[in-house]
Amino acid sequence: MPAGPAVTGPVLGIETSCDETGVALLRWQPEAPGEGLLAHTLYSQIKLHADYGGVVPELASRDHVRKLMPLVRETLAAAGLEPQDLAGVAYTAGPGLAGALLVGASAARAMAWALGVPAVGVHHMEGHLLAPLLEADPPEPPFVALLVSGGHSMLVEVAGIGRYRILGDTLDDAAGEAFDKTAKLMGLPYPGGPALAALAGQGRPGAFRFSRPMTDRPGLDFSFSGLKTQVLLAWQGSDRTEQTRADVALAFEEAIVDTLVIKCRRALEATGAARLVIAGGVGANRRLRAELAAAGDQDGFRTYFPRLAFCTDNGAMIALAGAIRLAHGQHQDATVQVFPRWDLESLPPAV
Repeated sequence: MPAGPAVTGPVLGIETSCDETGVALLRWQPEAPGEGLLAHTLYSQIKLHADYGGVVPELASRDHVRKLMPLVRETLAAAGLEPQDLAGVAYTAGPGLAGALLVGASAARAMAWALGVPAVGVHHMEGHLLAPLLEADPPEPPFVALLVSGGHSMLVEVAGIGRYRILGDTLDDAAGEAFDKTAKLMGLPYPGGPALAALAGQGRPGAFRFSRPMTDRPGLDFSFSGLKTQVLLAWQGSDRTEQTRADVALAFEEAIVDTLVIKCRRALEATGAARLVIAGGVGANRRLRAELAAAGDQDGFRTYFPRLAFCTDNGAMIALAGAIRLAHGQHQDATVQVFPRWDLESLPPAV
């Protein structure tokens, strides 16, 4: 990233990588990052995509066009600011849906150019990774981060902001994707992941048991497509009552959570880290939070979670990641460029 003057004033963050339009305003405060959040708003497209059982990229892009600028105006008003008060603009440049990313990137670049302020494209997963810094007691590097969402299941060693080493990644379905696909094959409504997790609370422990994928061999990679097939076969071979549906949901959730916990423990042991950050949409899962907290108590590591509102895609995490980059004088030129695929390890350190 080109070097430029350090930005210390309010930064506008824009998130449009998939099916949420998120906007936030944040003033970077290194000693208390969360206290610098001035306002944030979020619009979800769940109802728009529900009839299709999944995200339709073209519809997502068009809805971002409709919603983004009204949300920007709403967020500025909530913070009591005017556009000319902005010191910089941050936006999600990738990974994500190309069309959706371009909506946010184009709007952000246009605003930055019109206001004469710097802009920076943010890596979506760095935003998730840094989301716990928005809390009152943020983690300090080094730590291990578990990033679990609809598109990613990833373990990352974090030596500092921008100094990332991927320890394990998904080989097929990510954890959130497996939740959604499993829920769909069992006839649960969209979005499937939260519906399946809620149903699991009514399940009977031990009624079904599924494998914990790739935990019987060394390594930190994930694979959940086979687990999804196990659930399909079990469901098709059952009596398909509502109680059985809940039992299968519970067994599936237990298998996902146990797998994630086992891999996290391995990653912490391999790196010697004593802090674990959990972020991404699946990080809102109550069973995962409870099991990782219990594992931390047993093994002597500490877990850090963002609040539930900042587990799913949101503008606050983009404003934060962008504000940190801008505070270190990092920004890009005026080219509107997005990266539907973007290697997290390729990011420069924030120094």
